[in-house]
Amino acid sequence: MALVQQSSPHTRHARPTSQVMLWVILAALPGLAMQTVFFGWGNLINVIWCIALAIAAEAAMLTLRRRSLGFFLRDNTAAVTGLLLGLSLPQFAPWWVSAVAVITAIVLAKQLYGGLGSNPFNPAMAGYALVLISFPVAMTTNWAQAALLWGDAPGFGETLRIIASGQQTVADAFTMATPLDEYKHKVGSHTATEILAHPTFGDGIARGWEWVNGAFLAGGLVLLALRIISWHIPVSMLGALAVMSIAFGSNADQYAPLSLHLLAGGTMLGAFFIATDPVSAATSHQGKIIYGAGIGILLYVIRAWGNYPDAVAFSVLLMNFAVPFIDHYTPPRTYGHHKARRGIASKTSG
Repeated sequence: MALVQQSSPHTRHARPTSQVMLWVILAALPGLAMQTVFFGWGNLINVIWCIALAIAAEAAMLTLRRRSLGFFLRDNTAAVTGLLLGLSLPQFAPWWVSAVAVITAIVLAKQLYGGLGSNPFNPAMAGYALVLISFPVAMTTNWAQAALLWGDAPGFGETLRIIASGQQTVADAFTMATPLDEYKHKVGSHTATEILAHPTFGDGIARGWEWVNGAFLAGGLVLLALRIISWHIPVSMLGALAVMSIAFGSNADQYAPLSLHLLAGGTMLGAFFIATDPVSAATSHQGKIIYGAGIGILLYVIRAWGNYPDAVAFSVLLMNFAVPFIDHYTPPRTYGHHKARRGIASKTSG
């Protein structure tokens, strides 16, 4: 009787890639809902536009590469890339800025490296970093001020008109600096009490932003509970960020407090939805802890002493560079062996 011969591994994961990516999308919806409630329709419009453009760019590249459209588009990875960019970009970012970010992410950072599984860098963060460096005015002056959707926020039609107009800047009546940006640029000349009295911070930690980060945290916990992601990267990233803030930024009159680092900006989105990218992140459990801690340390260093108030994209991309090194020195234990073979000894002994 002929036996079926196939190479290892002989087990099949219960969840296909398409289902994993679908859960990521669903888990991010509470955060998108909070962004819409507190900052208007901008992020929702950006998400729809970025997802549509990401799928179109992926289809175009697959056609040029003579790959199956149906097979690769159904994995939902392009949709996740568009979603992450739509969530990360300023609410009033011009349509062409979003387009440049998406095309960079899909074409340059993903497909030109060979597609899913071959990209060394997080595609969404590569696109975000490129437009942040290339179009600093559009990326820093188009953040919506916190205004409840049913209050003073511009309506859907007005927001769509602003985005579609393609203007680099929007009227000050609709925009405001982010809490981290406000704190960073005023801490040298104002006390913490004076800074926190600004309307950006409201009566809480950072008006609206704590709810957005709380929603992304809740979505991330769902992904943890479903074992879509493991705890190693988000916990080590947030832990390292907290340690750095306590060690170097305990004086609120000199540096942003820990509460702002955790619950303002893109911290929770970065920890649970961006840094945990299974392709560009480290693979072993020990490697994930090192990788996540490195992101947390870089995040604080750039926020505190760099030129960018929120540095999730740069921190993730810099640690993407280090992933091959991390994976080389933190391989998992091989099945049937008591210890993992690591470092130089593992090369010389072979």
